[in-house]
Amino acid sequence: MSVLIIAEAGVNHNGSLELAKKMALVAKECGADIVKYQTAKPELVISQFAPKAEYQKETTGAGESQLDMVKKIHFGFDAHRELKEYCDSIGIMYLSTAFDLDSVDFLAEMDIPVWKIPSGEVTNLPYLEKIAKLHKPVIMSTGMCEMEEIGAAVEILKNNGAGEITILHCNTEYPTPIEDANVRAMLDIQKTFGTKVGLSDHTLGPEADIAAVALGATVIEKHFTLDRNMEGPDHHASMEPQELKAMINSIRRTELALGDGVKRVTRSEGKNKDIARKSIVAKRRIKAGETFTADNLTVKRPGNGISPMKWYEVLGKTAKRDFEYDELIEL
Repeated sequence: MSVLIIAEAGVNHNGSLELAKKMALVAKECGADIVKYQTAKPELVISQFAPKAEYQKETTGAGESQLDMVKKIHFGFDAHRELKEYCDSIGIMYLSTAFDLDSVDFLAEMDIPVWKIPSGEVTNLPYLEKIAKLHKPVIMSTGMCEMEEIGAAVEILKNNGAGEITILHCNTEYPTPIEDANVRAMLDIQKTFGTKVGLSDHTLGPEADIAAVALGATVIEKHFTLDRNMEGPDHHASMEPQELKAMINSIRRTELALGDGVKRVTRSEGKNKDIARKSIVAKRRIKAGETFTADNLTVKRPGNGISPMKWYEVLGKTAKRDFEYDELIEL
């Protein structure tokens, strides 16, 4: 099964439904399987006293609260209904992450096929319980998490009836320094919890994502934007369309390169066997009746004669005819 690629639009639509639709179309054109947004009632998610993250201050300034910033870049439930209809019409799966319980109820009404739990909600027990009781597959990011916290969340999900769980390794810094990507931590998660795994990646390039696919990721999530220079908290840490398309193409080629893991001669290389391999040939002229020895035999290309693996079977045999220099030996 192909790696599931989630193009994370997030709030990079800046609160514009038309921009959100355009992002869905671009995600499809780039080859993504899913375009994902964020659904929230900001006042249920963020207190008026919550500070901005440092990266948010750098990208949007420090003169407003986190709540005020988020209010400007979210749109309401009706817009999400229209957005889902649009995604359905163009043939890309709509997905959105709920950030509060009201939004969970709303997305449940829309019957989304899978639930995406963001890193910040891994320690939110009521939220985890509510999603688990919907009995749908869950994809959970794990930025900022210790293994014990992941384990506690997985236990809550399982105990409350969640469907198949996929755990995404993640680093919640925007952008993530490449030296902090630590892609192999994904393998530790897989070994510990026995689930499918993937990567929710905030590095700027495709390297971590391609490495994750090579290591067995089943899901890749990547932020994208139509223009990295737009105003908003996440644009600067997101891929532009041409970069997203190149990453997806690289992932698909990586999947092809990984193959099925069974060592065999492929159709493309089979024709080269006789050219690249060697056969037992006459090292000099050999007369009929002579005994084959290491002095009158050698090994050279092409490989359409007697295999050198039969060297000792040939030594000591008698030549049944004359052989010219370099001629393939026959018994």
